[in-house]
Amino acid sequence: MATVTRENIGLLNDKITVKIGKEDYLPSFEKSLKNYSKQASIPGFRKGMVPVGIIKKMHGQSVFTDEVLRTVEKELGNYLVNEKLEVFGQPLPLPENDASQINVNKPEEYSFSFEIGIKPEFTVADIASKTVTQYKVDVTDEMVDQELERLQMRHGKMTDPESVSSDDNVLNVTFIETDAEGNETEGGIKKDNSLLVKYFAPDFRKELTGKKKDESLLIHVAKAFEGKEKEWVLNDLGLSEEEAGAKYFKLLITKVGLVEKAELNEDFYKVAFPGKEIGNEEELRKTIKEDIQAQWDAQSKSHRQHELYHLLLEDTQISFPEDFLKRWMETGAEQQKTPEQVEQEFPGFLNQLKWSLITEKIGAEQKIEVAPDDIKAFAKQQLFGYMGMNTLDAEQPWIEDYVNRMMQDRKFIEDSYHRIRTEKIFEWAETNAGKEEKPISAEDFNQLLAEHQHHHH
Repeated sequence: MATVTRENIGLLNDKITVKIGKEDYLPSFEKSLKNYSKQASIPGFRKGMVPVGIIKKMHGQSVFTDEVLRTVEKELGNYLVNEKLEVFGQPLPLPENDASQINVNKPEEYSFSFEIGIKPEFTVADIASKTVTQYKVDVTDEMVDQELERLQMRHGKMTDPESVSSDDNVLNVTFIETDAEGNETEGGIKKDNSLLVKYFAPDFRKELTGKKKDESLLIHVAKAFEGKEKEWVLNDLGLSEEEAGAKYFKLLITKVGLVEKAELNEDFYKVAFPGKEIGNEEELRKTIKEDIQAQWDAQSKSHRQHELYHLLLEDTQISFPEDFLKRWMETGAEQQKTPEQVEQEFPGFLNQLKWSLITEKIGAEQKIEVAPDDIKAFAKQQLFGYMGMNTLDAEQPWIEDYVNRMMQDRKFIEDSYHRIRTEKIFEWAETNAGKEEKPISAEDFNQLLAEHQHHHH
């Protein structure tokens, strides 16, 4: 008769020992041998007529070992279920186990030990007692002006003027590496690009004025650009800041273009905001402002959720069997790791594990569920986002076919389930936590996001 014993060996860390006797595994071993003899193909015997003794002589030890270990695993699994033990990962076999003791010619009592990491009991942080700021970014007239100009340029008409005349000219150029005198470097960098004149440093732009197609200038890249534009151009050329200090290029202009801004008329309103009824510039600016506000509100919501995430994570106290978890990462996980990798990755792993336990507990306590209709709606939402569609198109038959096809994709179902469930948990958290709405400028909000990112990395 099999017996299972359990002893504590550390914080949330137990040792389980399974002992099995001959009566626990011999019947299944003999049954396996008979099944094996019915299926075996051995020269000199008809299929299904191979004597069990022959099978035992040829394959007995491996079949015997399999049955003993299978019986041990079965007893261990039954014990975990019956005792309602919630454990991390799979039980880890202890080094004291010796499979070489299993001998088909000497059936006896066998004992195997495992260690388990037990999931802790804990209480989720009381977010109802916390206040999290909801920032409201002030959308200024200047922001509306900039977006309106961007839309006019985007939907404007490209023309081909004879020469460069303004910061809004578009230049197709070729960067050709040279020496300081302008002689081309053999095997040097040669790269095409398309740039607005306004991307160049202010002091350099006057040298471009009046330039025509097929004309060129000798430039020092590190001085011809500034800020993020310089970083972008250097990255495109494959140069570091240090390398750029000693590099010269011939800037060959291959085309001069200019986008004429689209006029503010009914045709522009329709192409800029399809599906919306806009009759004049005032309504257009109102729509632009609402769009910008919605974008900032989405970022503000994301920031608030990050704050709630850290509040729940940092204010919920949970103990872990850390030594066991490190051993599990080394030997029991799907991707086994070296001790050095474990030490490096363990803090992040522990945070992920803690967040998983917190969301599981909130989901169970608040009865947060994800229904098939939630996943279908999410599939449609993703499709509309990819294709720039709106909900008015939702009744088209091919969309329903797409959704039904996605509902057969196991990975999509699992990913969608976790994303929707997490979103619902944040909705619960936002509803329960105190909220303080605070106006803020776009500059200050961006600074706040940068500081938040730096603090948590």
